[in-house]
Amino acid sequence: MLPSRLIAFGFLGLATAAGAATLDGLAVEVTNTSEPVLCAEKDNVAINFASAEVRHFQIEAVHPAYMGALKQDRWEPDWTACEDISEETSTKPHPTMSTLHEDGNVQIIGLSFTEFWRPSDVTVTIGARVERNIHMLQLLRKRGDKAVEVLVIYPGDGYWRIKPLPPEHLDWTSYGSSFLVGPVEFDQRPVVNLKDVAFDPATMTFTLTLAKGGKASVAMKALNEERMTLDVSFDQAVSGLPFAGLRSMYVTEFNADVARVAVREEGARSWREEPIMNFRGGKATDAWMGRLVPSRHNTSAPDMMFNRFRAAPAASR
Repeated sequence: MLPSRLIAFGFLGLATAAGAATLDGLAVEVTNTSEPVLCAEKDNVAINFASAEVRHFQIEAVHPAYMGALKQDRWEPDWTACEDISEETSTKPHPTMSTLHEDGNVQIIGLSFTEFWRPSDVTVTIGARVERNIHMLQLLRKRGDKAVEVLVIYPGDGYWRIKPLPPEHLDWTSYGSSFLVGPVEFDQRPVVNLKDVAFDPATMTFTLTLAKGGKASVAMKALNEERMTLDVSFDQAVSGLPFAGLRSMYVTEFNADVARVAVREEGARSWREEPIMNFRGGKATDAWMGRLVPSRHNTSAPDMMFNRFRAAPAASR
């Protein structure tokens, strides 16, 4: 039998390394609207992906290259130089938590806050169960006698965070960058407006009903101690707006959730790599955002990869 650390949900991790080019797929417009900040608790990094053709792509979260050498993690908030926000202004009452689904593999928990930053009437559907007033969904993967959180989604603004299972030498790892799936609009910050978020535990698939029309499917295709891979499909292409976006934080190389970007531009035989704040955009088939050196902020948070852009869902492999 294969070691248990190589198996999760019956899927094996992808054979290619996170930094390898796919050598196929459409090239999409990758733009950078990031702005410099001094406060580490503000999401100032914004990378957008746009194409009037794309109906399928992949998102991967992969442990950073230095993960094997990491002995101490840091995830506490850093309020240094945060003039308009603080720990006091950001502390909210503890949410109401309820288990919406549980089986031998996963647990789904719904969190309801006394207040959310924007009005939301998104429904949450788990099997035949329909809930309202769910501001955050947590997906936990059961492993031995523990349940490990690996995914969260905020139905009210369309934000996601994902991470692989922790490696053997760490009990827990932190989230870092967030991402958006669907037509990315702006309402004080980039958002995706949803009508319904449905989850099918049997197929590990989320179905998003988009407020602007159409649906998106987000299926978990791999989860192990190196990476999580999501397969994203739209029933119709997103035109006129980005179809996906990444949000993150950068203050300095040593205080960042993402510090560098690498893209493989259309037809290029090599990657273009540069600091995230210097990136001027491009048309690329692959995009990686991550860190090469440990940060004092969310040190274990994963790198993110967007690739395999296609005009139609890929054939089953």
